[in-house]
Amino acid sequence: MSKRLQSTTRLVTAAAIYAAFAAYLYQPYWRNFQRWEYLFLVNSPLAAIGCYVLSRRWVPSFAGSFFAGAIYGFGPFMLGLTRFHPTAGFLAATVPWLFCPAAFSPKQKWRRLSIPLSLLPYLAIVLFFQVSLHYRLFAVPAQAKLHLADLVGLVAPLVAARRGLMPVGFYHIPLAPLIMGFSMLLERLKAGRIGIIIILVTSVVLAFCKPFLNVSPIIWLAIPVVCCSVLIGAGMQGFISAGFADRKWVLAIAGICGALAIVTLLLATKYFQTFLSLGAGYAKVFADTGRMYSLGAITLLVVFLLVRAKLPAERRLPIRAVLLCLAMAADIFLGARFIVDMLL
Repeated sequence: MSKRLQSTTRLVTAAAIYAAFAAYLYQPYWRNFQRWEYLFLVNSPLAAIGCYVLSRRWVPSFAGSFFAGAIYGFGPFMLGLTRFHPTAGFLAATVPWLFCPAAFSPKQKWRRLSIPLSLLPYLAIVLFFQVSLHYRLFAVPAQAKLHLADLVGLVAPLVAARRGLMPVGFYHIPLAPLIMGFSMLLERLKAGRIGIIIILVTSVVLAFCKPFLNVSPIIWLAIPVVCCSVLIGAGMQGFISAGFADRKWVLAIAGICGALAIVTLLLATKYFQTFLSLGAGYAKVFADTGRMYSLGAITLLVVFLLVRAKLPAERRLPIRAVLLCLAMAADIFLGARFIVDMLL
């Protein structure tokens, strides 16, 4: 099979899985959808495919790219946009596609255009809100911006959704490859490649600021979420291909997941002990969060043991990939179901 045919087959496979998962998530509700709300069935798969395609620029494995797309398209942020007008989710779904010209353009021929091409998502967001204002379509409230309280979603997105906050995290197990992805990014910074850091910092600052040019601040968050989703895909590939020299990183990140599991399970116990069990709802969510972090810690410990075992590549890589894929898939599947049910 040629590389082009193999690449196309993988893209079609990923797109089919994304579309089927979106249908599963929204099937209980689509009978009551109004005209615009049918976009919910399109937004998540469109966003996921776009992030999948974008990640192929840096992530060589299908598993890494597939989960990069899944994390963006079905992650807490993208699903959290269902509380607004469906066109807001459609705008966020176009962001990874708008980064593709800058990512895939020939660097030698298009060097002068690299910065203008990287600004396409920013320009599209501004243009969308100008056109929306003209047609009096207020897709997202102008006062909707990121608050410090929303940052709880970085480590406990389901709790944030339960509290009615804007879920901004990446579920639980994906936090591990995100840390690995950032460590890999720091290595690239030594070569002077700081473009992605500038994009990340600028977009996060804009998400906290007051609105300008009629743009709702919260929508700027789509840009760093895309970048972090790609880093998750790269980090997942890093875990799969980790060598003996990387064992300390794997163990350290497993320790972080274990610590988060202990903290969230202790919080679950605290809420279960509230007067008349009034906090039982939050306790259950914290317990589920703790279980997912426990699963992540156990998975990474197994990966660590496989790294130490120095097995041949043809044996160790498939085992690691299967373990990580199953853990990530379970987290996304359960987390996305919970958030959609909370919002719809």
